[in-house]
Formats: sequence, C-alpha cells, structure tokens
Amino acid sequence: MTQGRQKSSQRKKTRNSFRYYDYNLLASLILLTCFGLVMLYSTSSYEASITFEGDDMYYFRRQAIISAVCLVMVLVGSQIDYHIFVKFSPWVYAIANILLVLTKFVGRTIYGARRWIYIGPLSFQPAEAGKIAIILFLPYVIVKLGRNLKTLKGTALVLFLGAVTSVFTYVFTENLSTALIIAGITVILLFVAHPSTKPSYLALGAVLLGVLVVAVRYFAAGLTSSDNFRLNRIMVWLDPEKYSDLGGYQILQALYAIGSGGFFGKGLGNSTQKLGAVPEAQNDMIFAIVCEELGLFGAAILTLMFVFLLYRLLFIAQNAPDRLGSLIVTGVFAHIALQVVLNIMVVLNIIPTTGITLPFVSYGGTSVLFLMGEMTLALSVSRQIRIQEEETLPAAS
Repeated sequence: MTQGRQKSSQRKKTRNSFRYYDYNLLASLILLTCFGLVMLYSTSSYEASITFEGDDMYYFRRQAIISAVCLVMVLVGSQIDYHIFVKFSPWVYAIANILLVLTKFVGRTIYGARRWIYIGPLSFQPAEAGKIAIILFLPYVIVKLGRNLKTLKGTALVLFLGAVTSVFTYVFTENLSTALIIAGITVILLFVAHPSTKPSYLALGAVLLGVLVVAVRYFAAGLTSSDNFRLNRIMVWLDPEKYSDLGGYQILQALYAIGSGGFFGKGLGNSTQKLGAVPEAQNDMIFAIVCEELGLFGAAILTLMFVFLLYRLLFIAQNAPDRLGSLIVTGVFAHIALQVVLNIMVVLNIIPTTGITLPFVSYGGTSVLFLMGEMTLALSVSRQIRIQEEETLPAAS
C-alpha cells in the first residue's frame, strides 16, 4: 500500500490548452465546391457553347475563378478574430439596406427582374449581402440587449431589424424567396437566443398572421388579374401539366430528368434534359440534372455532404467561446439549411417555384462570394474554441 501511494505521488496531471480549427468544415466546404464545379460544367457546357460561340467552359471558368479566390479569402479571413468583423456589423447592415433601395433605381433588369447592380464589368445582387448582414448584425444586437431580449420591446426590436431587410428585399428587388429566407433567419436566431420567451411567441404569431394577410391579399388580387405571376406559380405548382404555358414546362422537364435518372443515373455528362429542355439548368434546377446523371445515389451523396456541413456548423455553434459566436454560426446554419431544403423542395415540386439556388452548386458569383464569407465567419468562430487536454506526467525524482 505504501509503495502504491509513493508511485501515485510521483505522477502529476497537467492541462494543455490549444486553439481548435474545424478542418472537417473546411474539407466539406472544399468537397462541396469541387462537386459543384464538376456538375456545373456538366450542366452548362451545352448552353455555354451555344450562347458564347463555342466556349463551353464559360460558366465553369467564371465560377472556378471566383471559388478559388474565395477559398483563399476563407483561409486568410478565418484567421481573424470574428469579434473584429462584428465591430463593423452596424455598417454592414446599413450599407446592405441602402444597396437594396438603390437596386430599384440603378439596378439592371435581367430575365424580367431588377436584382443586379453593375459596377463596370462586375455585378452583384444586394439581396445576398442582406443575408450576411442579418447573420452578422442581429447576433450583435441580441448580445447587446442581454436580458432585455426577454421583454416585448427587445423582441420587437430584433424582429423589426430583420423585417426591415426582409421587406426591402421584397419591395425593391421583388425577390420574395430571399425575403422569406431573411425572415426565417431572424425568427430562428430569436428562438435560439431565448426559446422560452413568451413575447417571442406572440411576436412570431403576429409575423405569421402578417404573412397570411399578405398571402390572402395576393390571392384576392389574382382573382381579378390574369397576370398575377405569384398566383400563376401556385396554379403551376398544383397542376404543372395543365399550366405548362405559365411556367409548368420547367417543372415538368425537371421531374422528367429526376425520374429518368433511376438509382445510379445515366452517367456524368449524359443528361438529355440539359440540352435546352430545362431552361437555365445551371441555376435553380441543377439538382434535377444531378438526379438525372448520378441518380438517386448521387443525390443522396450530395444531400449527405450538406448534412455533414450543417453538422459541423452545429458543432461549432454548440462549442463557441461565447454567445455572440454561437449565434453567428447559428445564423449561417439557418441560412444554408433553409436554402438547401427550399431548393430541393422546389425541384421536386413540393412547393411553388421561388428562384432559390442550391448553395455551392448552382451558378452565381455573388452567391458563392457571400456563402464563402459566411464560412469565413464560422471558421473564425471555430478558431477561438479552446480545447483542454489532461496529460499525466511522472514527477521529478
């Protein structure tokens, strides 16, 4: 017994602390980006060769360059403490809303929608900036409010700030899908910050009531106006074959692509629906081409990649060093989850078409830029997580 005590006394425990960096999230981001580039080339090469005089790599090249530059930005930016980014969040929020307003007056109309602002050869969608502004600014406001968030005034303030950007997005860019995503991020952040706050439930009920009133208003307007495109979308969703001339053609062709893919698909590059049958297949409907070429198996693999990325975001949010970091990553999680789910539901015709792209896969430089910005914030939060390990060392004799 005495010898055992002496041996145990000769050992001591030390704690080593080191900073964590979520390489799993970074790996999933790179994997998704590479997968998206492969599918983008496969989907867009035919249309690009026709539109751009034989340049079948036009869409792929632009997306690849933007993705490569953004990945470097992620690696560099994630080394910066996210608290530094948060200091500029009020300015980011204000500038994003100003750009949304300016879109109405200086924006350029493409495919019937005025959503792009051009600065020389460069273009971007201010609605995408609105998402990251909400993700960065609302956690800052919630942390500042502290316990006051539980009051009706505090809850109303957070909802109001989110509603401003959401309404501006809808009114000045006519982008209802992005407006709904911004509203969803706001509600999710508020719920995560104080899930048991009764005023938040009341406020959420008021928001849902407001959405119902707006929906009824548009439905009533559609009864007397044959050109109400939102009512047309609902009609197409209910019966795409009957209303193929109103937009059901794209949905039908996407469903044909999904059905013809089977379990393992026709093979990468062998899609027939991308040959003009599905308009703008490289954008909103790229998931249908994934199903056609890679089948149910490929679609499941892509879905699992998104699930793993969301799981890593959830892990970072749960282990963030403070409430601010946790809420920022929660906002990123909410945005990507909402966008992935809504895009897939649109392609499967579960909900009416909304014009939502599939993150990291669909074509769009602005979308990639701001999504990579969100990943930068998430990885920056992960870098501030400290891991402690206990190590037992023999004591000096």
